[in-house]
Amino acid sequence: MYLGVDIGGTKTLVASLNNDGVIHEQYRFLTPTNYRVFIAELEESIAKLSVKQFKAATVAVPALSIDREQGLAHKFSNLPWRDVTIEKDVEDIIKCPVLIENDAKLAALSEAMLVKNKFTKVLYVTVSTGIGYGFVDNQLIDKNAGDGGGKTITLKRHGKHVPWESLASGHAIVEKYGKMAKDINDEETWQKIVADLAEGLIELISIFQPEVVVFGGSVGNYFDKYAKLLKKELKSYNLPQMIMPQLIEAGRPDEAVIYGCYDLAKGTYGHE
Repeated sequence: MYLGVDIGGTKTLVASLNNDGVIHEQYRFLTPTNYRVFIAELEESIAKLSVKQFKAATVAVPALSIDREQGLAHKFSNLPWRDVTIEKDVEDIIKCPVLIENDAKLAALSEAMLVKNKFTKVLYVTVSTGIGYGFVDNQLIDKNAGDGGGKTITLKRHGKHVPWESLASGHAIVEKYGKMAKDINDEETWQKIVADLAEGLIELISIFQPEVVVFGGSVGNYFDKYAKLLKKELKSYNLPQMIMPQLIEAGRPDEAVIYGCYDLAKGTYGHE
């Protein structure tokens, strides 16, 4: 059995998965803002699982900076934690190898595994409150891709450089148009959203040159509303040297991170 822990700014999901990647049990709890309280509640949730021994585990962290060698998460996007020894703290609880990884990168791995028979180079973009992304090449996470996601890609507006996330995230959409993605149905509004989305996306495509871009997150869930507009917008950049990738919706948009935890843990320790 493998253990996955998906830490969210609001809720944390703890799940045990069998050797075939099927969720056996899962528990959710509100994510405390105090890190030590979080570790105590995590231990309580793990104790509720009927399985007590795991081959390996992965902890998904919404962190902007991770030291994977030391098992440290330095800075979080939506939690006040700083420089937490999360890998060691979880190892102390479950007594097995633990990996930590950025949550968007784990979602990217999960989605890449779903399309591995068709695509080798997969870019995953999650558009929700913020924007995150991960790149997977031949079923391996590119750890050099920025953990900061849409906060670290800048676009020029009114003579100033601003984060892509501030223009095209779900939060930005609500601020600009007063509606969530699920409630926007007119093409004119989506065309404006797509213009901002494409501007940052074209940078990622030029850097990673993926074969496919997979869209997840709360805005990604409504990909069918703007897919054609986005494809047309990307083609308008008219970059003949660049092969435009296919654009698809995430296969498991709500559970990609926890399955990515399994994929990484098994891929790393499943053959030992």
